[in-house]
Amino acid sequence: MALEPLARALLAACALAQLSLGTAAAQGPRDTVAPPQWAQFTRAFDGYARADSVVGGGVAVARNGRMLAHHEYGWADRAAGQRIGEGTLYHWASITKTLTAIAIMQLRDRRRLSLDDRITSYIPALRQVHSRFGSMNQITLRMLLSHSSGFQNPTWPYRSGKPWEPFEPTRWEQLVSMMPYQELAFRPGSRFGYSNPAFIYLARVLEQLTGDPYPTYIQKNIWMPLELTRSYFGATPYHLAPLRSNNYTVERDSTGREHVVANGRDFDPGITIPNSGWNAPLGDLVVYAAFLTRAVHPDTARARTYETVLQQSSLREMWQPVVRVPPDEELGDAVGLSFFLFPSEGTPVVGHTGEQAGFRSFLYVNPQSGMAIVGSLNTVDEARAEQSAAGWAKLTRQARIVIR
Repeated sequence: MALEPLARALLAACALAQLSLGTAAAQGPRDTVAPPQWAQFTRAFDGYARADSVVGGGVAVARNGRMLAHHEYGWADRAAGQRIGEGTLYHWASITKTLTAIAIMQLRDRRRLSLDDRITSYIPALRQVHSRFGSMNQITLRMLLSHSSGFQNPTWPYRSGKPWEPFEPTRWEQLVSMMPYQELAFRPGSRFGYSNPAFIYLARVLEQLTGDPYPTYIQKNIWMPLELTRSYFGATPYHLAPLRSNNYTVERDSTGREHVVANGRDFDPGITIPNSGWNAPLGDLVVYAAFLTRAVHPDTARARTYETVLQQSSLREMWQPVVRVPPDEELGDAVGLSFFLFPSEGTPVVGHTGEQAGFRSFLYVNPQSGMAIVGSLNTVDEARAEQSAAGWAKLTRQARIVIR
C-alpha cells in the first residue's frame, strides 16, 4: 500500500494508541454514576435537536455494561402524541456494518475464510466493474472491511427524484445488473473511500459459506448469544410495533418554506440490510457495547459467551488502523475493520455513526475504561443539509468527550 509519509506516521501513532485498549476492571460505586460531562452533553443534544427541527431522539451512557443514565427528547410519533421513551425502537443505519464485520471475523476465526481472500472468488460478477487500476481480482475482504476497496459509496446511485424510484434496490440481481456500469474510484488498498455496497458483498460471502440468509446468521450467531431480544431487521414485529419511532425529513418547498414530513414507521431497506438494517432500542445497543468492551464483572458465564461470539484478540484486531481517514471526514483519524478510530482526541475511542431514512445514530466505546455512549435521532434536516451535518459532527465529538 503506497501511503504518503504523513499517513504512515498517523497510522503508526494510531497503532501505538491501540496497544492500550483493554477491558476496564474498575468496579464499585463509580459504575452507577453518570460522568460529569453528561449534563452538559444532554443540553447540547437538546440544543442540536431544537436547532435542526428534530422531532425526537434518545441517548444513553454506560460503563462496564451498566446503563448509567439515559435521556429522551421529543416525540416518537408527533401526530399520535407518542413521546420518546427508554424503550423506543430506532433504526441504527450504518452501525449495522459492525455486525457484518464481526460475522466475517467469526468465519475467519473458524478458518472458513481469510481476510486476504479475493472478493471475486465469491462474487465473480464483480469482474464486470470497470477498473483502470488493473484486475478486479486484487480486491480482498480486508479492503472491503476497511473501506479501501475503491467501490462506490452509495448502494443505489441512480436518483433523479422520480416518485417511482425505489428507496434502495430490493433484490441482489439489481446490484449485479449495475456492475457493468460502475467503476472503481481509486486503486484498491491505496486509500479510504466509504462504501455501502462493500458490506453487501461481504454479506454474500457469509451467506455462501454458511447457507444462512444474512438476517438469520446475525440472529443466531450474535444477537441470540448476546440476548439482544428486541433487535430485528426489516418490518417491525407486531409485539414491538407500538414502540417503533416514526421518522421525519425536514424539506423546503418551492416557496422556500420548511416542512417536517413524516415518512412512516416502517420502510423497506431492501438489499442494504447488511450495511444499514439494524433496528433496536437504546438498551440493546448498551448490551452490544458491553460485549465490545468485554464488561463481564464477576460473571464468568458471560465472559465465555463473549469469547464464543468473538475472541477479544479478534475484536482488538478490528480496532487496529488500516487506512487513514482524510481530515475532511468526520469519521476519526483512521479506520480499522469497519470501526472508526479516534486516538488523537485523547484516550482511544472506537465507534461508528449511521444515517438512513430519517434516522441519525452513533455508537462509541472506550475499551480502556469500559465506557460507552449510544444515541439516535429520528429526523434528518435536508433543507439545511450543510448546516445540519456540521451540527451533527459537533454533537458526535461532544459524545466522545463524555466517555474519555
